[in-house]
Amino acid sequence: MLITVSPEQISLPPGSEVILRDQSWSDYEEFLTIRNQQIYPKIYFNHYTGEIVLMSPLPAHGNRIDTLRDLIKTMLRFQGKDWHCFDPITLKKYRKGGVEPDTCFYINNRNAILGKEKIDLSQLPPPDLAIEVDFTSLTNPDYYLPFAIPELWIYKQGELLIYIYENNDYKISEQSVIFREFPVNNLIPEYVEFAWSNGSSVAIRKFENYLTKNYSN
Repeated sequence: MLITVSPEQISLPPGSEVILRDQSWSDYEEFLTIRNQQIYPKIYFNHYTGEIVLMSPLPAHGNRIDTLRDLIKTMLRFQGKDWHCFDPITLKKYRKGGVEPDTCFYINNRNAILGKEKIDLSQLPPPDLAIEVDFTSLTNPDYYLPFAIPELWIYKQGELLIYIYENNDYKISEQSVIFREFPVNNLIPEYVEFAWSNGSSVAIRKFENYLTKNYSN
């Protein structure tokens, strides 16, 4: 399949990425309109660099996102926390940027967005946690700066990078703020890849047993 980027169509084969430079906010909005209700390609905009990035994930991408999402929900249940999860979702800050995390969670700010049909970040707080899974493309944390999402996870095959937003920048961290009691930088890759080889349900049961054995009072 050929890559097609035109005023009428955006078509990218799985695993491909296109970077367009010298782009504006109106260009970004036009690409969103062309894509219409489709999920892919994912579309990112960075006002400061003037770049629009189009990404079409591989099938393995979705499987790992599904497992990651379930692992996070398992930890939140174990902690007795409530949450609200969105995926897919387009997060926009007018004339500043647009991102499409693979999944995101409202935890501390959950009550602010309950019942909302649309997440307007000019009036509502950002998610507490955003997650990206990288295979053929590389997520640039700088694209997330306009949104000040407290915690950003970027999962690359076998490695979890945790970024914490502080002092108007993203700093890489060895520890999650949301899940301080768990060594997620080691646990998440272990169980995500285990799920890929053995099945998601088997991995989640194993993870639940691990948490009960090691962290129950």
